[in-house]
Amino acid sequence: MVEHYDVAVIGAGPSGAAAALHSVRRGFETVLIDSAEFPRDKTCGDGLTPRGLHQLNQLGVEVNSSYRNKGLKLHGFGTSATAPWPSTYPCVEGTALQRHRLDALLVDASVAAGAHLLTGEPATDPRLEGNRLVEFRVGEKKIRAKEVIVADGVRSTFGQKLGRIWHKGEVFGIAARSYCESPFSEEPWMHSHVELRDEEGVVQPGYGWIFPIGDGSVNLGCGALSTNKRPAKVNTKKLLSQYASQQRAEWQLGDEKFITSAALPMGGAVSNVAGANWMIIGDAAACVNPLNGEGIDYGLETAALATEILGTNKDLTLVWPDLLRQHYGEAFMLARTLARVLTYPQFLPLAGPIGLRGPMHVAARLMGNLITEEDRDFTARLWRTAGTAVSTARAGSPLWDSTF
Repeated sequence: MVEHYDVAVIGAGPSGAAAALHSVRRGFETVLIDSAEFPRDKTCGDGLTPRGLHQLNQLGVEVNSSYRNKGLKLHGFGTSATAPWPSTYPCVEGTALQRHRLDALLVDASVAAGAHLLTGEPATDPRLEGNRLVEFRVGEKKIRAKEVIVADGVRSTFGQKLGRIWHKGEVFGIAARSYCESPFSEEPWMHSHVELRDEEGVVQPGYGWIFPIGDGSVNLGCGALSTNKRPAKVNTKKLLSQYASQQRAEWQLGDEKFITSAALPMGGAVSNVAGANWMIIGDAAACVNPLNGEGIDYGLETAALATEILGTNKDLTLVWPDLLRQHYGEAFMLARTLARVLTYPQFLPLAGPIGLRGPMHVAARLMGNLITEEDRDFTARLWRTAGTAVSTARAGSPLWDSTF
């Protein structure tokens, strides 16, 4: 059985479902494929910054309308600071929603718009002619599509079969997440604890988070930075349990439930993200901010970017990685370099207290991923200048490069 489509999207998380929705609205016959049945869970902090919420508003998908947050509260090294979302951004509110609910909302929206949905079986057996993907299988079906968008998450099983390589010599994240009942689930601030200590009291290169959801629960998790040469020597699930015990009294937390963990590529540290007629987007393309682990906003943005070049008859092998570098390259290289410095155990205890006492509006924009190409203020100019300098100094480091 062979099915023909204009566009096939592999992976129905936020990136893939948003890509399918954009694709259908542009008039392409689209199939959306996921190996799981919905609803299904994913390891995620569930936070939606103004940048992510802006993309959802552009899609016309309403998310958790009963709860909005105002920004970040940062804690650590003997101090706390409040960092409201910048008023200069098009959307000045954030929110949070469990991934199983967010993904289902976006999948339902894409199906309602006209996308075909195939779930419960993975995409397998890609057949390439040169660098063009001509066919793959989903169960007993053969799928042939003029163009393919791969959005199958951090492991990117299908992407690996196409040649995608994750460079673990660059910084990557390891994280664990849980849900806890709390009477403060409507607290209008996202909370991050940047002084994250293990059971021996050693500061770890990462942070803990508590993101209220507004439904009687909070998303509580922790993440650490790692490289092959300097692996984070922590068990993230144990670290999460310890972090929860530290916060239990203040937040009146219930037991941690639905604990999951994952490792994730960051900052574009992958190769071979495109071929003649296929592109890898979102988490699968390491579009994750190394400074805060945020990926949903990049996933939604790369979905929009990818669908803008559908139907142009261009060979995407170089076009897609070049587009990613134009939009995110210098910022990712700078963030990746800063994150790499954090993996040195001597650095964070010295720099953390200074950084936390710095200008909080700057911290909010960096942690909230709210500096865009359109911004022209001093902080944005300084960030871009530093990004250019670091990119020049680290030329040759993997950044969506192609080896085909």
